[in-house]
Amino acid sequence: MENDYWPSIWQALYDNGASAKKEEGTHRFWLTLTPAQQEHAFTTITKRLQAGKFVWFDPIRAIKEALRTLKPIEPEFLSGRQQEQNWKNGIPMVQVKYNGSFRICTRATMDQFHLDYQQDWLPLKD
Repeated sequence: MENDYWPSIWQALYDNGASAKKEEGTHRFWLTLTPAQQEHAFTTITKRLQAGKFVWFDPIRAIKEALRTLKPIEPEFLSGRQQEQNWKNGIPMVQVKYNGSFRICTRATMDQFHLDYQQDWLPLKD
């Protein structure tokens, strides 16, 4: 998914000394990033340039360096109380395997983080 950051980030990198020959390859790399990564790289690089700080001339390296400061987003797993509330509200939940353990999350979280689906998580019948 591409957003409006590409033209601006490329212009900033180009103005910083990136070669025009690197635009196509950099753009392909850019398209592999998530929207959150793209936003973070754009913000980090443009702020550094505006402050007169060093940014790599190699545009891919500049982007990778900017991403080093991005904190990874972790999936949210649900407590028993949250599960009960989701059942009451009709929110579908699933059991997934994550880092060697079995956890409960919403189907939306599973899809967002591409988690390893195990089974639907349904309320116990009394």
